[in-house]
Amino acid sequence: MDKRHFIKSLGIGGLALANPLQPLKAAASPAPSDSRKPKAQHRVWINPDHADTAATLQQRYAAYRKAGITDIFFEDDSPLHFKTAKANGIKAHRWMWTMNRGEKDLLASHPEWYAKNRKGESCANHPPYVDYYRWLCPSKPEVVKYLEQQVEKHLSLDYVDGIHLDYVRFCDVILPVNLWSQYGIDQSKELPEYDFCYCEQCRSAYKAKNGIDPLEIEHPDQSPSWRKFRYDRITNVVNHLAAVARQHKKPISAAVFPTPEIAKRIVRQDWTNWPLNAVCPMIYHGFYRENISWIGDAVAEGVKALHGAFPLYAGLFLPDFKGNYTDLGTAVKLALQNGAAGVSIFGDVNPDVLRVLSENI
Repeated sequence: MDKRHFIKSLGIGGLALANPLQPLKAAASPAPSDSRKPKAQHRVWINPDHADTAATLQQRYAAYRKAGITDIFFEDDSPLHFKTAKANGIKAHRWMWTMNRGEKDLLASHPEWYAKNRKGESCANHPPYVDYYRWLCPSKPEVVKYLEQQVEKHLSLDYVDGIHLDYVRFCDVILPVNLWSQYGIDQSKELPEYDFCYCEQCRSAYKAKNGIDPLEIEHPDQSPSWRKFRYDRITNVVNHLAAVARQHKKPISAAVFPTPEIAKRIVRQDWTNWPLNAVCPMIYHGFYRENISWIGDAVAEGVKALHGAFPLYAGLFLPDFKGNYTDLGTAVKLALQNGAAGVSIFGDVNPDVLRVLSENI
């Protein structure tokens, strides 16, 4: 099963709009008039095909740039893809899985690094939902150090323009409603097997501050302080990775859940308070059984919460549009009208998609 058809913390950053050397929480500038409004800058998520030829990529990325795509997020390393994109004026970022790390060698060597649910089960040997869901615990310094090393490795490559974080969160304690039937789950409330992290280190750190073990809270799913503890654990990871990016003078962006409220509620992700250069909320309306108008509402909510700290690029999931490019055009327009600096596309970027993007720059 393609991981993107499950659910993606899945998501980028037209980071050309944000200087990584400037303060990340600068006050918002007055909104430009329509005549001075900058052009939209679009981006795409890609898993590079290593069989692609240089000639094929030259033609493809030239067409991308002409359509207003200024940034690509590559899920794997490929010097040919990165360099050909850059040669066509497109910034090439390395797209990195962050907290969800299921490498066999890591599982074998450090099973103690993995998060535990409220039942005491570890992601190392009891992955929730699907086998590739192997979530690290953000409270462990060894985990933070390991992730810093991964970012350092990627950004040390001269052809990599920036780092893009994905799965930078806890496991979904509640899935988008469209997936409940697929997995035979009713998640109208938080269930202990999907509620993370209750490892000894997280519980001890929370108890040291709040005087109680979270397992002793009668309704831990309703505890604001226990939720905030976990928001802050992920934010701490992002802070450390952003520091590495700043050392390299390269931008950092993230794929996040669609709105600040949804992100905090179902994956403990407080992305409006992260030190980023750009953010790409995955506003996948089909996952939430919403219509296209919700895309504009979600963008507006995110832009308002950011207070101008960094630009937002609305993530759009092409399969949700079922080949209706008129609807895709409407979605792009709604995103831009509500303050997005562009859109980020996941799916088959065919000539019709490029046409829609080129009409909205």
